[in-house]
Amino acid sequence: MNLKQLHYFRVLAGYEHFTKAAEQLSITQPSLSHAISELEKELGTYLFEKHGRNIRLTKYGRFFLQYVERSLDELEKGEKKLHDITCPSRGVIDIAFMYHLGPHFVPKMIQAFSQKEKYKNVRFTLSQGSNKKIFQDLKSGKVDIAFSLLDEDETEMEFIPLFEQEMVAVASYDHPLARYDRIDLIDTAPYPFVSFNLCSDIRHIIDRLFESVGVIPQIACEMDEPDVIAGLVSVNFGIAIMPRTLVLDNYNVKVLSINHPLASQMVYMACMKNRYLCPATEAFHKFSINYSNELLLQIH
Repeated sequence: MNLKQLHYFRVLAGYEHFTKAAEQLSITQPSLSHAISELEKELGTYLFEKHGRNIRLTKYGRFFLQYVERSLDELEKGEKKLHDITCPSRGVIDIAFMYHLGPHFVPKMIQAFSQKEKYKNVRFTLSQGSNKKIFQDLKSGKVDIAFSLLDEDETEMEFIPLFEQEMVAVASYDHPLARYDRIDLIDTAPYPFVSFNLCSDIRHIIDRLFESVGVIPQIACEMDEPDVIAGLVSVNFGIAIMPRTLVLDNYNVKVLSINHPLASQMVYMACMKNRYLCPATEAFHKFSINYSNELLLQIH
């Protein structure tokens, strides 16, 4: 049994006439008769019976037809949806990213991509998480592209460096440190912190910074969302160490550069090696590299 036989059967069931069905299918009547005969042999029953000069479905043919129609309809829907999600101008792009890239970098990049006429109908599915979660989704195929930190143990993945983010201290304007523009990390030791939680990759970077100067930070609160951290800092709940992003401009906080130790993190675009990317995703992959290069030029 094959799809061609099932398609022939559905058309013949609609016409109940070999000549008309063969004309509709653009095949010869003997070819159609042979295909239906082979299908009946495989099923072990007759699907059609003679009715005067024409034919009609047997009760077994009517029973089988409802399943054939549902199956072929589903396949046609699947074919259409597959075309839609892989079409360069109407595809679906599945991406994942670290939490702190969500408020500004990713939305701005998607906006810039979607403003191009060719890609205005491309859709996105977005997810956030830690490096571990992002890489799990990449491996499973749930997402095609991720924006993350580098993990040299992930040898199945390709990491493309995009841009470097400076790590800064952030304080309320009412905080004693707010009178400075630059500080050493050790200067933060007496004060409570609002910090990324232990599952965060940013937290691991921050912890290593504190270890390098022999400071155990007084952590008053932990969470994932940079927006919430900045909000708590703005009401003087504590200070924070976090990547310098434009989203900090939205909060009433003082951003302090750190003299010692100098710290930054590189943001990478990650994808699985040798995995096929649909045309729209491939276009976004190339666009992301160019967009990040332009972003670096604006910064410098």
